[in-house]
Amino acid sequence: MAIKDWHEDDRPREKLLKLGAASLSDAEILAIFLRTGTAKLSAIDLARHLIEQFGSLSNLLAAPKDHVLACHGIGIAKYAQIMASLEMGVRYLDGQLKSGQHFAESSMVKDYLRAKLAREPREVFAVMCLDDALGLIHFEVLFTGGISSCSVCIKHVLRHAISHSASQLIVAHNHPKTSAHPSDADDHLTHQLKAACELIDLTLLDHIIVGCGDVLSYKELNRAPF
Repeated sequence: MAIKDWHEDDRPREKLLKLGAASLSDAEILAIFLRTGTAKLSAIDLARHLIEQFGSLSNLLAAPKDHVLACHGIGIAKYAQIMASLEMGVRYLDGQLKSGQHFAESSMVKDYLRAKLAREPREVFAVMCLDDALGLIHFEVLFTGGISSCSVCIKHVLRHAISHSASQLIVAHNHPKTSAHPSDADDHLTHQLKAACELIDLTLLDHIIVGCGDVLSYKELNRAPF
């Protein structure tokens, strides 16, 4: 049965307008962006199939382009719609974080960094420069490595922070193929970076790792040196 033939209360778009976006399942949200299905699948059925195939909506959004395009019913147009929805979310979070009012909400920072880093095929190291009021000044990926490691120059991180007049930092990196669990090298870098920041009156607020399916915050877990 086509979605247009469903009861009005069950149609994703009408349900959103009546009950709000939070009332929709991941598949219903995705179906709105897909807009149409295939000859055999409605938009909602296609959305459910995609989420089931990738394991979650988050995994779908982070999947490589060729993996998504290989799915039945997904062409360039639908892929573009999915990516546009992701970028719209990132830009919303960027605007919210620049206000400085949402850094107390660690989930928002983690969502922002997940959206920024989860699609990276190699390990990268990024820096969020913040002002005294916790407003986001600048985000940038500073270093790019291989599948399982990334070399980081602490002096370059400090020069980058100073060039943007930052008073506080959040650093982040990704684990493209593994969980967000930190390695001994991650711990060592975090200790070194925090100590270096303190020498120039710069505050390292957190180190966040975006893993394959999860996100870890050093500060949230009370992991040393935070």
